[in-house]
Amino acid sequence: MPGDIILAIDNGTQSVRALLFDLRGNLLAKSRVPLEPYFSEQPGWAEQHADYYWSSLCQACQQLWAQTEIPRSAIAGVALTTQRSTVVNLDRGGKPLRPAMVWLDQRRTYDLKPVSGLWGLAFALSGMKETVAYLQAEAEANWIRTNQPDIWAQTHKYLFLSGYLTYRLTGRFADSTGCQVGYVPFDYKKLTWAARSDWKWQAVPIDAALLPDLMPPAGRLGEVTAEAAEATGIPAGLPLIAAAADKACEVIGAGCLEPHVGCLSYGTTATINTTHRKYIEVIPLIPPYPAAVPNAYSLEIQIYRGFWMVSWFKQEFGQPEQRIAEEGGIEPEQLLDELVQQAPPGSMGLVLQPYWSPGLKTPGPEAKGAIIGFGDVHTRAHLYRAILEGLAYALREGKERIERRSGVPITELRVAGGGSQSDAAMQLTADVFGLPAVRPHLYETSGLGAAIDAAVGLGLHRDFVTAVAEMTHVGRIFEPDPKTRELYDGLYQRVYKKMYERLKPLYDEIREITGYPVDVIRKTQNEKRKT
Repeated sequence: MPGDIILAIDNGTQSVRALLFDLRGNLLAKSRVPLEPYFSEQPGWAEQHADYYWSSLCQACQQLWAQTEIPRSAIAGVALTTQRSTVVNLDRGGKPLRPAMVWLDQRRTYDLKPVSGLWGLAFALSGMKETVAYLQAEAEANWIRTNQPDIWAQTHKYLFLSGYLTYRLTGRFADSTGCQVGYVPFDYKKLTWAARSDWKWQAVPIDAALLPDLMPPAGRLGEVTAEAAEATGIPAGLPLIAAAADKACEVIGAGCLEPHVGCLSYGTTATINTTHRKYIEVIPLIPPYPAAVPNAYSLEIQIYRGFWMVSWFKQEFGQPEQRIAEEGGIEPEQLLDELVQQAPPGSMGLVLQPYWSPGLKTPGPEAKGAIIGFGDVHTRAHLYRAILEGLAYALREGKERIERRSGVPITELRVAGGGSQSDAAMQLTADVFGLPAVRPHLYETSGLGAAIDAAVGLGLHRDFVTAVAEMTHVGRIFEPDPKTRELYDGLYQRVYKKMYERLKPLYDEIREITGYPVDVIRKTQNEKRKT
């Protein structure tokens, strides 16, 4: 008989991890296989072979069995969480027709037929026409259908990576509602495929038969097949329990089950999330994403380039740290943490707005990043600290937006993701937010969130309240320093919050002159004039 150990598989952007958890949330064993995030045949493209993800998952599982003495008979079930918005086209035999388009892909499709009828009129009157056009241009399905019609004609199933790996594990074309984050006709309020009258079917024309069956988090997606068992070493017949996308799993894995607890994710995309039972659009027309809990929503504000900016700084300005780290056999991030301490809080007036990639609404598609306040005293250390401060300011602004829209004050913070391992970033976060910043008891919060889904789905914990209480624990707590908090509050209220509106007219002028970022409506109109 199976025991009470849960296997969680976390297929992120940088690696795939196979993790064994007990019912107290203790990580018993771990295997990690690094991933090449993508290859690019043209500038802005980001693709990866779907079979590569599967073979890497198999490798991670086989490595796990090789390095642990925990018997596989002790495993009660499996849960899967993956990166969001990476799409796979399969033929009738379940074979990939083209490389998966990774969420980092930047290609867009212009000159698409706009949403028409009453929906089109409503979007025009509400000022959301450009937002809808942006969503259409971003949709991977629209690019494939327009530019590779032969591939689209052969497509039998159009899946997110989570759905593809579910198929490889169970033989079923099924996926969790918690994984539906991307440009598909999904009803984010009802947490199911959209009704045929919904505007999304116009914006992203897809035959409903191409989409998978959906199961809520903690539901049973299927059982591990004999073929998958041979490839992975996972016992055949074990149930695969629906979890959610990695960010959603990270939220409950960090212990953020109630709406007053905010989860900051310091990853490639930096986010602030809260879990709500009520459907709330923090930004109009931009829905909350499905939570890793049934019938719940994850209210999210994204900073699209987030802690990618740390990698950008390391690549462009961090050669000394990289050289010393290589010579000393340590991680460059450790030295960058020391670099932060070389600049005082507030970076001597250097204030950064972290919009290195444009947004949909706030900031808008015209947005750019900005750094103001330069003087002859500033060094690399000030710039690096300003990056971390700017990200914290932007996430604090996101916190306040969520609070206004939901009416629920956020009184507690959990911080997850790679950036949470930086003590400097954690202390800075506490000071900017004026709240204690809590690091969860373990780093693998997205895998733990998937394990929580499995624990509830298998009946090993009676409900999510119990599972989260039993399996998530507080690690180190960073308390805000009153003096530093006051300084940051002044810079945030009197400088940072005014930057975007004052710079927006200049961003519009830059866009008009250079054509970047692209205005999708104007681009479409210009293309029509040419033809």
